[in-house]
Amino acid sequence: MQNLLPEPPATLLPAHVEADSALVAAEQAGTDEAFAEVAARYPTHSGAWAALAARAFAQGQVVPAYAYARTGYHRGLDQLRRSGWKGHGPVPWSHEPNRGFLRCLYVLSRAADAIGEADEAARCAQFLRDCDPAAADALASN
Repeated sequence: MQNLLPEPPATLLPAHVEADSALVAAEQAGTDEAFAEVAARYPTHSGAWAALAARAFAQGQVVPAYAYARTGYHRGLDQLRRSGWKGHGPVPWSHEPNRGFLRCLYVLSRAADAIGEADEAARCAQFLRDCDPAAADALASN
């Protein structure tokens, strides 16, 4: 069956140049503390939370990864809504400012699975795919 209703327009989050520059500096420093400073200075920037979540998950710190990812996910939802998102529709991976939110959603799914929250893990994985299948594919291949 084909959906005859038009899909809502893609939601494109605004760029946050200062926070992105701070993240580049944190990557150069390469420490958890540097990333935590970026999140503290720019708490609404999902990219900072995504970096913390990914680092924690890679280090086997599943509960902190879950907490960081959930924080970034909710901050990203706030930004999406302010940008006109109505709870559904594309959030393209190709638009760089969307990637922090999408990365948070990915790590949240993985961390939820790791702590036994299978329903949440599946919901987050599906939400990521609904936002943009390219995001799910790109993040799963890393």
